[in-house]
Amino acid sequence: MLYKDGLTHFKQKGQSMLSLLLSILASIALVGALRASGVNTPTTVFFGIIGFIAAFYLIGFLVRKKIAKIQNELQEIMLGGQRRMNRKVQQFQSKPGGNIKLIQRQLEADQKTLYQQGLDFTPRLEPFKKWSMLMGRQIATMRMQFLYQLKDFEKVDAIFSAGGWFKGPMLMEPMAVAMKMARQYKNKDVASAEKTFKRRIKWFRGDRGTLLYGLMSWIFMKEGEFEKARQLLSKAKDTTGNETFAQNWERLSNHKIKNFSNAGLGEEWYGLYLENPPTPKQQRVRGNAQKGRRF
Repeated sequence: MLYKDGLTHFKQKGQSMLSLLLSILASIALVGALRASGVNTPTTVFFGIIGFIAAFYLIGFLVRKKIAKIQNELQEIMLGGQRRMNRKVQQFQSKPGGNIKLIQRQLEADQKTLYQQGLDFTPRLEPFKKWSMLMGRQIATMRMQFLYQLKDFEKVDAIFSAGGWFKGPMLMEPMAVAMKMARQYKNKDVASAEKTFKRRIKWFRGDRGTLLYGLMSWIFMKEGEFEKARQLLSKAKDTTGNETFAQNWERLSNHKIKNFSNAGLGEEWYGLYLENPPTPKQQRVRGNAQKGRRF
């Protein structure tokens, strides 16, 4: 599951050598018991195989159940925090005369606290690394996303550079890929950002590639590659059906370069911290100010 802020809730994947070893031991014990009971060899072999498979899947089921419980707890923390912030925004928008800068500071502080809670939560998944070959990468991905939202980009870059089958983050969601591309761009490595885009975009069919198309076209614009951006937008609008790409393609086709905007991509776009989001708006008041009539 991908949250609006880009944080990914992983499903448990893969089992470790420890699970395999315990399953083998269980199978050996069953075979030994059957031989001691005088069961013939074909039957012993058959039940030995069945015992191994049953033990392997039972261990996997129990481990996944425990991991899911912890991940659901983390999910509730994040969603609960998001709901609280949404209520603050709604209250601010419904009351005229509020201090916009004050509510922005409050929301930023709430977000920082929430992401730090998530980051502090990840060590609870560490014990499961010995039960799952991919848990280390899943934890690295979660930490990378929390650190990115906390704007601790030095540590984010360190996680991306770690690489390796068991250490590097898993780029299985568009937001994680976009974060890597954004860091490559910020580190003045546009060629690598384009390479990452071309390698990963083929895995995201339809509108799942929206954020990546938006980011790559934005990078082209920043680099002055307007024609490359226009050509990419032509493909993006047909592939994703997103109106923002159609509008940007039309603007570039009419040489209205300064009108290019990814604002239509919403929260995910601004979650990359490449541009500042618009200031929250309050409902305007007309008529008698004391009565507070709104429109």
